Amino acid sequence: MKSRLAAATVGACGLALVVASGTPAAAAPGYAYSVVGNPADVVTTTSGLLVLQGGGTDVDENFVRMGAAAGGGDFLVIRASGTDAYNPYIYGLCSCDSVATIVFKNRNASFDPFVIDTIRNAEAVFIAGGDQSDYVKLWKNTPIEEAVNSVARKPAPVGGTSAGMAIMSEFLYSAMSNSSLTSAEALADPFDKDLTLDRDFLVLPRLSGLITDQHLIERDRMGRTIAFLARLVSGGWTADGRAIAADRETALHVDPSTGRATVVSTPTHDTPYVYFLRAPGPPEVCAPATPLTYRNVAVYRIAPGGTFDLSRWRGTGGIAYTLSAEAGVLVSSRGAIY
Repeated sequence: MKSRLAAATVGACGLALVVASGTPAAAAPGYAYSVVGNPADVVTTTSGLLVLQGGGTDVDENFVRMGAAAGGGDFLVIRASGTDAYNPYIYGLCSCDSVATIVFKNRNASFDPFVIDTIRNAEAVFIAGGDQSDYVKLWKNTPIEEAVNSVARKPAPVGGTSAGMAIMSEFLYSAMSNSSLTSAEALADPFDKDLTLDRDFLVLPRLSGLITDQHLIERDRMGRTIAFLARLVSGGWTADGRAIAADRETALHVDPSTGRATVVSTPTHDTPYVYFLRAPGPPEVCAPATPLTYRNVAVYRIAPGGTFDLSRWRGTGGIAYTLSAEAGVLVSSRGAIY
């Protein structure tokens, strides 16, 4: 359901364009806002769904399923960079009453009543890719956190891709430095300046006690995911370190009522995998300026057709193996890291 603070005009292709308080989206204080579809309010019956995509080309099925879980209601994209290009794309897939985008320009927008109400009243929320440090800087410890959490509690669908996926778990790689952490850097020094972690951002069902990673095979990030777990456990943030990592063009769909998860991917993608990692306990060696040693991290890999039960941390139709960091070198019980 959209906020009643919006006013409608007619946009390109005959679609309704809604701008906050009747002003041009570009002039909105601290944010830009636009909508395609029906500008009138709608209330629908929704169901819960979490969508976590590892970046890359968007998976169409994400928005088909999110639209169905939204009951055809109002779909909202939130982001800190880019444009409203998602609007017509998602609108053509989700069978929704409308699709809107809010682009945050500064932290002031995170306290704006229109922005907060628009998120809270949405029947589906999708967090776009970009730079997760922007999301931490703009949204953490603001009403935006609770607004997104409230959508999940309805229950209603919440999803994210790349940086959007990164902030959905309880623990997150916050990317606060000027350089994205590589596996080589993380394994050589798990306290590298680029390994920045954060916690207690969003509180989404089935994602507590977890950290996520994205673009996994594409950017060879398995080593840094292992380092994330080492830091979380050695730092006392969790005794049972777990991670979900996905490659590009691949998404995990989670039923929050049961914890059952399945994978969808673009049809032509050749590595459509999601990985579930569980730490065996504290790392053997995890110290500044010292190569990481962390043995026997359990891995379960699934592709479309496989399933994973997050409540039991158990999968079917996939491949199980272990990974170990030995003095900064990653080795696998099955030979292949991925």
